[in-house]
Amino acid sequence: MSTRSVLLGVTAVGLAATVGVGAQVFRGGTDTVLLSVTVTDASQNLVRGLDRTDFLVFEDNVPQELTLFSPDQQPVSLCMLIDSSTSMDEKLMVAQEAAIGFARRLGKNDVAQIVDFNNEIQIRQPFTNDVALLEKAIRAVRAGGSTSLYNALYSQISDMRRVRAKSTDEIRRQAIVVLSDGEDTTSLVNYEDVLDVAKRSEVSVYAISLRAKDATPRRTGFNEADFVLRTLSQVTGGRIFFVTNVAQLPDIYRQISDELANQYVMGYQSKNQKRDGAWRTIALRVIQPGTVARTKSGYFGPTAGRE
Repeated sequence: MSTRSVLLGVTAVGLAATVGVGAQVFRGGTDTVLLSVTVTDASQNLVRGLDRTDFLVFEDNVPQELTLFSPDQQPVSLCMLIDSSTSMDEKLMVAQEAAIGFARRLGKNDVAQIVDFNNEIQIRQPFTNDVALLEKAIRAVRAGGSTSLYNALYSQISDMRRVRAKSTDEIRRQAIVVLSDGEDTTSLVNYEDVLDVAKRSEVSVYAISLRAKDATPRRTGFNEADFVLRTLSQVTGGRIFFVTNVAQLPDIYRQISDELANQYVMGYQSKNQKRDGAWRTIALRVIQPGTVARTKSGYFGPTAGRE
């Protein structure tokens, strides 16, 4: 059994053991397309107080009817993915304190895991809602090694996707918050692999790209890691933050925490009855003037023979 297989198995057990921790969960059917939706105004302030009639959803330009809607906060399973490569050495202490502050803002029904990565992936703490355990795990992270960003993303998205598939009757939002300060140098999987697994998952990717002001990408005029993180966040309905000073991290983590705590959860049953496994685009509109809704860009439809 490979190292990655072992790590994935450990994480799956951790989430399965905590997925129902005291939560009032939102229930849906296996054919329901679920959306975690963030709404902001022109100043990027979060907009609350909307109801079902304020939203219009389209799949491949065909209007859909919302059959599920919750304006209330739904529990989240969160993977905190921390770059622990050698380049993070001088920044790690501040990054750890910011991540601890983030963990302390989790809701009582939320669960989180702590994973750090360099050229290897280390699960410091499986999913739990015990803040003390999360803090201990974050403080245990040490810098060293190279950067296998794609391996880490692929591993954790795949893991969360697999666990999600085992429990289709309960809605628990899934998100990864990844902090990295460098381009990938040692991954075995490539960008296309990561993008594909992300598009097949229910995981929202929030990326924090930490760069020195004078950083120079390996390819002139192009930073591949930033491109990958930006694309993943756009496709999955998450968000990317570009940071040039580690002191900005506490505020960035606060913004992500606030967003996760103020999302709408909604769903619809697609009018497209084809089982061709094709990609279907999603467009969400808000009737409220001056507001914008953000969610995942689409999903792969069911295939023939799917139960």
